[in-house]
Amino acid sequence: MKYILGISCFYHDSAACLLHQGQIVAAAQEERFSRVKHDAAFPLDAIRYCLQQAGIGLEQVSQVVYYDKPLLKFERLLDTYLACAPRGFLSFVRAMPVWLKEKLYLKSVLRRELRQLGATAPLPELLFCQHHQSHAASAFYPSPFQKALVICLDGVGEWVTSSIWLGEGNQLTALQELHFPHSLGLLYSAFTQYCGFRVNSGEYKLMGLAPYGEPRYVELIYQHLIDVKADGSFALNMDYFAYPVGERMINSRFEQLLGRPALAYDATPDQHYLDAARSVQQVTEEVVMAIVRHACDRYGVRDICLAGGVALNCVANGRLVAEQVCDRLWIQPAAGDAGGALGAAMLAWFGHHQQPRIADEVQDQMQLALLGPEYSSAQIRAELQQQGLVFTELQAEDKYQQVAGLLAQGAVVGWFQGRMEFGPRALGHRSILADPRCAQMQKTLNLKIKQRESFRPFAPAVLAERAQEFFALAHQSPYMLLVAALQPEHRLAPQAESQGLAQRLQPRSLLPAITHVDYSARLQTVSAQHQQFYPLLKAFEQQTGCPVLINTSFNVRGEPPVCSPADAIAGFLATEMDYLVLGDFLLSKTQQPHDQLEQARQRSFTPD
Repeated sequence: MKYILGISCFYHDSAACLLHQGQIVAAAQEERFSRVKHDAAFPLDAIRYCLQQAGIGLEQVSQVVYYDKPLLKFERLLDTYLACAPRGFLSFVRAMPVWLKEKLYLKSVLRRELRQLGATAPLPELLFCQHHQSHAASAFYPSPFQKALVICLDGVGEWVTSSIWLGEGNQLTALQELHFPHSLGLLYSAFTQYCGFRVNSGEYKLMGLAPYGEPRYVELIYQHLIDVKADGSFALNMDYFAYPVGERMINSRFEQLLGRPALAYDATPDQHYLDAARSVQQVTEEVVMAIVRHACDRYGVRDICLAGGVALNCVANGRLVAEQVCDRLWIQPAAGDAGGALGAAMLAWFGHHQQPRIADEVQDQMQLALLGPEYSSAQIRAELQQQGLVFTELQAEDKYQQVAGLLAQGAVVGWFQGRMEFGPRALGHRSILADPRCAQMQKTLNLKIKQRESFRPFAPAVLAERAQEFFALAHQSPYMLLVAALQPEHRLAPQAESQGLAQRLQPRSLLPAITHVDYSARLQTVSAQHQQFYPLLKAFEQQTGCPVLINTSFNVRGEPPVCSPADAIAGFLATEMDYLVLGDFLLSKTQQPHDQLEQARQRSFTPD
């Protein structure tokens, strides 16, 4: 009875994953418990949850596997500082105490933290794997493929920034890699900072901003910032970047090249920054496609698995599918560092222990990414009663019809069901739902509920069997990791010419709330396997004829998606959400105690 615990922490997006005999028992990010977005702390609560889900203590875990090799990372930092000296001295002085006190002695730190779990027996064996190994393992081992190429693209691990692997059976073999400082992820992060967003959290905003711009700076980027070879390999011109030893991603030469200084954080971007976003997005897509095309041609394998932060670029992923760059594509839903915890655990099971792996070429092993905590009706009822809230209990036979009716009337509904999702996407278990046919819904959701920038698009969840009626995607997208174009028959021509962010005011389709300015959408296809989300979509389809709902994560700006009933209640009371469905319990905003609503609305939301 072998349990293996994988952990990622101390950089960003800490997480834990527990395997039993190679099968995923549980996985969760620490941010969901701590309520600190992108929490980098040791994932103590995430580990507690995983052990609780399995009904075991730490003494029953055979190995704990860390997703990174800190000594290699320290070597890279020292080499980089020495190569750039005396530049970066202040950054060096700030970084070294943390390394000399903790990160160099990570084994001791991990053991100290694990002892907080109350283990009475000796601690489990502690193993380490390389960062891109953990990414590759997270992408291949849970995939449905018996054999595939695995491509990992991110900022940087220890030294590696991009890597190509061959996965076959239970084996992962490294084929090619690129090293720091040459990184597609860091190029994208540089433009993220340039356009006024935070690095490591604002990249998805840059992707959403890009369609408002024109690719005016693509040639400039290729001429001065990145040299891309025919095989997709590339090198950055480090004269324009400060990230190896600086506090910023970019330097003054970068700003001079683009012709304007970096936008102040959280300022509204004008056309210049929209064009910069569009340009780096196009370059990123082209480099990703070149890498995948080269790998398929060189190694004669046309099934591809993706992981690493760049694999969350849904537009690039959509182009890989739309332009048939590969035959089949599978993307780890927790593609960033959180997924490294899963990859580390699987690498121990299949690599270290050489256990056999079975892949049926159809079904992946991610269990729809529903790997987080679940709360019983008794737990939910107790929380509602403790807070003195007004609620009704829905009967199973008409629960979905009732909620669909509210959505059809234009209500915004918080939807909290079953196990929490693992990874950054809400997949119908910790979601805010609404009717995509309503022209004002994007503005309402962004400004009154999510408390975020008005340009941000919303994703559609669509019945899998009807997806191709609405979207040009001959591919399932259960993890909301692909962008596809809306079919022409559902499009509307803009009524007036507009530029920049003003374009968002022009309805683009008969489903205006989920159609981006370029007629695209990042969609989730929902099949009957989604036992608590599919029936709601079916009920909405029966009542309206529309098989699509807006599905956005159940959180407000600056906070991670909700985990517990208490988190969901807090978000519901503090925003303009109309209804909340917690399991089988329905809450209406208008029926809640006035004093609690007033108190909840005093909350301030931290910009992300």
